[in-house]
Amino acid sequence: MKRRTLGLLLAAATLMSAAAQTQPTAPATPATAQPAAPTTPGTTAPAATPAAPTRPAANYVALGVFYYEQGKFDEAYVAFRAATEIDPKNTEALLGLGRAQVKLRLYGPAIETLRRLTLLDPSNVSGYIALAQAYQQQYVGSSDRAAVAGNLAAAQKVLTDAETVAQAQTGDGKNLSLSKIWNERGYVYKLQGDAGRAIDAFKQASTLNPDNDVILFNLGDMYYATGNLMAALNSLQQAVIADPRDAYNRAYYAKLLALSGNVAAAKPEAAQAARLAPTNAYAVGQYGVVSYLSRDAATARAQLTQAIKLDPLRYPEFYYYLGRLDLDAGNLQSARENLTRAAALGSTTAEYAYYLGLSYERGVGVVAPDRLKARENYERALKLSPNYALAREGLSRVR
Repeated sequence: MKRRTLGLLLAAATLMSAAAQTQPTAPATPATAQPAAPTTPGTTAPAATPAAPTRPAANYVALGVFYYEQGKFDEAYVAFRAATEIDPKNTEALLGLGRAQVKLRLYGPAIETLRRLTLLDPSNVSGYIALAQAYQQQYVGSSDRAAVAGNLAAAQKVLTDAETVAQAQTGDGKNLSLSKIWNERGYVYKLQGDAGRAIDAFKQASTLNPDNDVILFNLGDMYYATGNLMAALNSLQQAVIADPRDAYNRAYYAKLLALSGNVAAAKPEAAQAARLAPTNAYAVGQYGVVSYLSRDAATARAQLTQAIKLDPLRYPEFYYYLGRLDLDAGNLQSARENLTRAAALGSTTAEYAYYLGLSYERGVGVVAPDRLKARENYERALKLSPNYALAREGLSRVR
């Protein structure tokens, strides 16, 4: 679920102010122990130096929250760890530490921290959700999926425990907790390759929390992944209505509009998303994608290039569309470079492999065709998507 920062930042500011009031004006230097000096009759023994006051764990928790919300996960980790050292049973500190460990890819320690939290506080729904997320991220981040094959089942079990706790809650918080659990279940089903159950989970989450734009985004994304473009458009439109200033929602909505053929409506939506978040690689890049689909090559190239500068490794789609621009312009060397990056970063996407094969099949000027590499990439595309007609046609041409 999307996290709101205002309340957390206010809490951090208040607690850090309190921390400042407890600190000595100068750092205390530990004194070396010395034998007590004998006192002369009529004199007063020197007063003992008072020990420096210890900061409460809550101050470190507030500092950790502040850093976490700024994306400074190393600093957040240090602050939350200090809080747990002062108070090992502080549940907020354990939750923050576990989440920071996940962000730093310390998945094993994160799982242990969050297990400890759920044992210490079995009614902590946020702790269960964070533990399920840690299992998922360890699975996603592992180079050996077989070694963590049980993680997704473990995540589902943790979410079942969380649902049991949430069902016992009363008031408005019950539906909110259950919506978070079902949203997380949707993520796990998606990783398990069960698109139908993922959609059902996101729909259940949305029923419980109908105005949450993140759930609507997730539901739309799954509809698009299963080929239901109209349902995806409707869900993303509702996400934009729920949070008009969210650049992710608007950029994705714009892309879906363009893919549906409504480029006239798509381009202003994409431009607005990029204006809302000019340093957000996703929003900037989708403006480039929409511009390409709108046949505005100049804007497409400028936006896609900028998006890759902002985040060079996260979005293979942007290299793919740059490669398509290069193919359209007959710049085969650059096309091959960009499509190679797209195919490497998006190694499970058949379309990237197909267009890389197409770039090798062609030849222009001093850039000669390479039928062997073309065939390799067409075969790779067919392995990823056996019914890919264009790849099959390409393979017949170069054999």
